Amino acid sequence: MSTKNPFDPAAMSDNVKEQAQQIWLAGLGAFSKAQQDGTKAFEKLVSDGITMQRKVHTTAEEKLAEATQKAQQAAHTLSERATGQWGKLEGIFEERVAKAMHGLGVPSAAELKALHARVAALEAQLGAKPKAAAKPAAKVAAKKAPAKKAVKK
Repeated sequence: MSTKNPFDPAAMSDNVKEQAQQIWLAGLGAFSKAQQDGTKAFEKLVSDGITMQRKVHTTAEEKLAEATQKAQQAAHTLSERATGQWGKLEGIFEERVAKAMHGLGVPSAAELKALHARVAALEAQLGAKPKAAAKPAAKVAAKKAPAKKAVKK
């Protein structure tokens, strides 16, 4: 049989001290492991963050380029439509002005051009050279008759 008494206070005290020491060492080991793993985990998170930031930046640049291209296409389309509408409006305006001028008897540019060509042809037939526009003659002031003397009555 064993000579040790399981309820010996000195043995119990040593046993409690030994277990407390083991718990303390286990805690220190856990703390050390957490520090090492924590540093590795932190570095991994930083690395993952950098990777994610690059992806987000690249995606944002691509989306911005797409949006810019779409905006330019829309602006070009609108510009073409506006130019077309403006051209139609100009045509309508010119047509109405031409009708109004024709109604007033004002010759059109085409009629003036045809008249000029006709005059040139007639001058060629006559052998005449076109002359420079003649200066109008200077007006001569008429002489006034001398004033008559008033007659007394």
